[in-house]
Amino acid sequence: MNANSIHFTPRRLGLIITFSLAALAMIYLSYSLPRLLPGDFVTAMYASSPVTLSAEQEAELRAFYTQPPDFYNYLVKLVKFDWGYSYAFLTPVSALFLEALPWTLLLLGTAHIISISIGFIAGVEASWRQDSRIEKGFVGGMTLLEGIPEISTGVILLVIFALNLQWFPAAGAETAYAKVSFWAWVADVCHHLALPLATLVLAYIPGNFLLARNSMIMVIKAPFITTARAKGLPSRRIRYAHAARNALLPLVTRFGLRLAFMITGVLVVERIHSYPGLGTLLFNAIQARDLPVIQAVVLISSLMVLAIILALELVYRIIDPRIEYER
Repeated sequence: MNANSIHFTPRRLGLIITFSLAALAMIYLSYSLPRLLPGDFVTAMYASSPVTLSAEQEAELRAFYTQPPDFYNYLVKLVKFDWGYSYAFLTPVSALFLEALPWTLLLLGTAHIISISIGFIAGVEASWRQDSRIEKGFVGGMTLLEGIPEISTGVILLVIFALNLQWFPAAGAETAYAKVSFWAWVADVCHHLALPLATLVLAYIPGNFLLARNSMIMVIKAPFITTARAKGLPSRRIRYAHAARNALLPLVTRFGLRLAFMITGVLVVERIHSYPGLGTLLFNAIQARDLPVIQAVVLISSLMVLAIILALELVYRIIDPRIEYER
């Protein structure tokens, strides 16, 4: 192995320091920002409750639930993966988080893969047919769809297909207490996943399509495409093996950045469809002013975004060797 391959260059060292400082900043913000929310757990818990607390009881409860640990102890607990107990659910925060995380990853990952795949292929095919009716129809439809936010799309799909037609469930990720075979359970999960998945896919296909189309139009004008055509190569091979491959880098950039933004978007969509992921968990925690849960969801979501951006930095060189990291 070349010794230079494991050597920490100034650029690599600077990248590590930058992301480490960013992670530390996110940890501090997750510690401090949730405590700036108005109200507290005691107020949220007993505001509409028939239970009446005396002044002494209220003061004792508020002192117990609002006394924050210092930042050092907060860091120590994070290192030990001790996120504390939920005030509202009386359950370890880690258990609540790990219960909700798989549903969010399923929704987020599936939506992102489908939207970028369809958007990329449609963008490649439309750009190859530049100035045709097919391209103009695609561009017009995608531009219109791009202007509709996911919250509106989610509400429309919910009202039409869940409440009126009743083709899909209006809430949940699986049928509660149903004892079925594995494949029947998979079908049931997909049935519940359909509406929130369609909401995210429809929201993010247009951006992927427009970016792929624009990138392809620039690549098609390049001299090496003219050379490939002059050699008599098949159209499909030129389109995908030569043009689409070189138009892929902007899509990879968008893949990572859009995935980071989708983490926040999926939280809203989950709440619309009452999908039991991190979005619903965070919404319920904010309503109850459940600080340990809020801190955990905010921190892990932020670190996921940071990890995606770091992964992009590492993937760029593999996709495009022209990028020189050693400079």
